[in-house]
Amino acid sequence: MKTDLDTLATALYARIDDELKASPWLAPWRPAVGITPTLSDAELVTLAVMSALLGCVSERRWLRRAGREFRHLFPYLPQQSGYNKRLRGACELVRRMIRVLAQDTSLWTDDVWVVDSTPVGCGCSRETAKRSDLAGWAEYGYCASHSRYFWGLRLHLVCTLGGLPILFALTGAKADERETLRDMLDSAPGVQATHHGQTIIGDKNYYGRDFEHDLTERHLELLRPARKGEPERAGAHLLKPLRQTIESINQTLKGQLDLERYGGKSPAGVTVRVLSRILALTTAIWLNDKTGQPVKRSLTAFDH
Repeated sequence: MKTDLDTLATALYARIDDELKASPWLAPWRPAVGITPTLSDAELVTLAVMSALLGCVSERRWLRRAGREFRHLFPYLPQQSGYNKRLRGACELVRRMIRVLAQDTSLWTDDVWVVDSTPVGCGCSRETAKRSDLAGWAEYGYCASHSRYFWGLRLHLVCTLGGLPILFALTGAKADERETLRDMLDSAPGVQATHHGQTIIGDKNYYGRDFEHDLTERHLELLRPARKGEPERAGAHLLKPLRQTIESINQTLKGQLDLERYGGKSPAGVTVRVLSRILALTTAIWLNDKTGQPVKRSLTAFDH
């Protein structure tokens, strides 16, 4: 089954390399005079995606495994400290590649989106909350789905029904989901301009007259369940099966791509590791779409 993972790695490497040649400013900054890295930026990001797909949460163990099993793809592998430092510097490249690959799929033009947020825990003790470099960004919040409090962040996702990430944001645990959705739309005017008349399916937290009016002004239609005391809303019969879609996408990120076992200790480290998992999901969907697979979000061919 390694052949399928090799195919994904080769295709992703080539796509990143082409993008870096077309947009060289995406490459992480490095001094004009110095030693050229032996491991290219395209290889670096490909390594991070493979690590996420294979469930390797320890960088040291992953680099040892890559040295044993993937030397034919990566003749040179850095030490863990160098890999970690370079990966943190490649955050913008990883973010850009998520959009590039997503736009290169047939799912990009879907006219229905689902939106939700999911907890990304950053610690389980009070001492961690006090001493962590994430303090001030990470905060205490409540997860209604699991009826539990947690200390950490929230990953906000706007996806197609096929699971393709369209927009995403990483915020504190108490961030307002409605304001975050507005910010995500504001930060991607090109996406909004090419998706007029889009339907967005959300839960009961996406409510409010002003909020819904703002979405209408953006030519977006909100479909959500009625809150307590509200009359039944249009399209209520469609919500239950479609709402399960976003839950299954979150489960793919958490159950198969180990979203909550990222291992980052700094804001930059957490961000790039979460983005690497979103890129891994996007890459799998992109390759499945290009090869005509019936289930676009399947990771079965790439996770072992």
